[in-house]
Amino acid sequence: MIVRPKQSWFRLLFVWKGSVLQSIIPQLAFMTVVSCVAVATHGRVFGEKIPLNTTLLTLFGLTLAIFMGFRNTVSYQRFDEARHLWGQLLNSARALVSQALCYLPREEAQAVADETVALVYALKHELRETDAQADLERLLGAAGASDLRRRSYGSSAILHELRARLAAHHAQGRMSDARWWTLDTQLCELGKAIGGCERIVSTPIPFAFGVLLHRTVYTYCILLPFGLVDAAEVFTPLLCVFLSYTLIALEAIANEVADPFTLAPNALALDALSRNIERAVFELCGRELPPPVEPSPSYQLT
Repeated sequence: MIVRPKQSWFRLLFVWKGSVLQSIIPQLAFMTVVSCVAVATHGRVFGEKIPLNTTLLTLFGLTLAIFMGFRNTVSYQRFDEARHLWGQLLNSARALVSQALCYLPREEAQAVADETVALVYALKHELRETDAQADLERLLGAAGASDLRRRSYGSSAILHELRARLAAHHAQGRMSDARWWTLDTQLCELGKAIGGCERIVSTPIPFAFGVLLHRTVYTYCILLPFGLVDAAEVFTPLLCVFLSYTLIALEAIANEVADPFTLAPNALALDALSRNIERAVFELCGRELPPPVEPSPSYQLT
């Protein structure tokens, strides 16, 4: 995710990184060519004038804008839900470890803390489909990481181990019913956060919906210069490229935001979120804190 300092209104006009402009330059170049063809032919295709005018384009554009607004709202809802789920993950992890430190022997509480942080990193790597081995070995040791390597759902496996560890204390009479229920409530909250993230990953926006929007946007952009050429004349390419940039960039942003767990610039900063949870948990345990994640220079807007 892009981390940026505050920018003045003037500098924002020239922001490059994180603006999706890099990914849509080929489309804008194509629109420049189409616009130049429309100017050169005076809006004719195979000698026939395309019967378009600004009124028709305005009505069509209004409908398209409403449709794109709905699409962007749906995409941002997925991003916002993912953000709330990781906030819930932080709250539940911190509460679970705090309660464990108060209710369990120190050594057992430290083990709960390590497994809780390992759960967070395992979930991050599951969502991104990356290798969690290094993080799990650091927190659980080589043996524990090796056992989880064979699991398809490592975060759920760690959650189960956490519940089994705490249930054993309760079964042996070393924990009261009230304290067990309190700890299990936080485990259930962790499970809800994991399930919510998996739901977002496994249920993308229907493919047909995205295809319809994609086709409509590009059809409109291609027809646009033939409807503006009579009014704008030589300025048609400039106007069409700007309008096309708005529509195509909105579609690109919606596609990025709809998948909040990827490595895209506008996705969630899972590396920083995971490290923040680790720092919060280790601070409760009185352990040395790992340094916060700093954005790489290539991900800063300067």
